[in-house]
Amino acid sequence: MQTTTTQALQPSAVLELLKPITWFPPMWAFLCGVISSGVPIADRWGTALVGIVLAGPLVCATSQAVNDWYDREVDAINEPNRPIPSGRIPGRWGLYIAIAWTVLSLLVAASLGRWVLGAAALGLALAWAYSAPPLRLKQNGWLGCAACGLSYEGLAWITGAAVMLGGALPGPLPLALALLYSVGAHGIMTLNDFKAIKGDSAMGIRSLPVSLGPDRAAVVASAVMAAPQVVVIAILLGEGRPWHALAIAVLLVAQLVMMRRFIAAPVERALWYSGFGVPLFVSGMMVSAFAVRTLG
Repeated sequence: MQTTTTQALQPSAVLELLKPITWFPPMWAFLCGVISSGVPIADRWGTALVGIVLAGPLVCATSQAVNDWYDREVDAINEPNRPIPSGRIPGRWGLYIAIAWTVLSLLVAASLGRWVLGAAALGLALAWAYSAPPLRLKQNGWLGCAACGLSYEGLAWITGAAVMLGGALPGPLPLALALLYSVGAHGIMTLNDFKAIKGDSAMGIRSLPVSLGPDRAAVVASAVMAAPQVVVIAILLGEGRPWHALAIAVLLVAQLVMMRRFIAAPVERALWYSGFGVPLFVSGMMVSAFAVRTLG
């Protein structure tokens, strides 16, 4: 819990609350959507830049602020030096920042078209539903990771494509890829839960490492990351893009090799796999985006 409510609000603590390091996945997925649209970036570079800001420093940052506010008791166990439990974000400022960033995100999204606004609104709704009662989806590892995967990967991808298409909904192939990589991102989100097993267990949060045990959760996370990539490979082969399919297959084989090492010691190696295996997953996302672009 917070150690003080009288300490002045620190700008550096606000930035830490918004967790810039977490902005990369949705910004990368947004860029995949931009590429998949087939529209030259030079034609709409200003709009694309605003969209990248929307995906990362706004929508993703909002989700981080919301999560830290409603996770302040858990963080007091797992990460007591976080801005809210340490008191560097005093009083109810964590909640106020989350609300302000939500409103700002919606205003920016509205300027980019109705489909962008719809995707951003759904992503923000999932962010609040993930952390806040009464839903608090993170209490269930299956639902919580699904919400994060859809928000961070699928909706960000769709938003990127819609921005480049002047606010229109992208076609069926980009939508299919966005959905598949959202499913794969469920496994990536599970990786983040291995470091919080102690606090989650104490607070009754049924993450997959808690509910299934670390060993089974590692197998499930690995399977969930790998299976959608197999489907993507099959789709690209069916669409006559064998070289793109081959590139993703090579990336997947490398992931499978690392997954074996991760599964052997999941608690100790979850962070290691996040650092070395996940970049291969997201590289495949970009390869598939270029494949769709050439079809469009």
